[in-house]
Amino acid sequence: MKVITLHTPIVTDELLEHLRSKLNTLFREQRQETIVFTIEKNGEAIEISQPEMYEGVLFKLEIKGSELWITRNEHYVDDVNSLTLESILNSLFEDMSDDPRGVDLVTEG
Repeated sequence: MKVITLHTPIVTDELLEHLRSKLNTLFREQRQETIVFTIEKNGEAIEISQPEMYEGVLFKLEIKGSELWITRNEHYVDDVNSLTLESILNSLFEDMSDDPRGVDLVTEG
């Protein structure tokens, strides 16, 4: 799991909408692939999956106070699509921060 500090408070529904509006387009531009990821809210978590290609959820995002907890599917850590998604997610989290500090990595494991 990766934990990052959010210097700007983020609401789950705002993050969900931001991801839905940008993630697939950015992925298509970077990878030149027409893979479409499903981005859904499950309880208070956001889950990103692609059921036609991957078993289970690729990323689970949970806002815990001033932290964003990111759980990545351990079966796809070296997968190029998963790595591309992670890079895009990091940039989208930065987009949501209006604080000059952006976001900080707290822990990764």
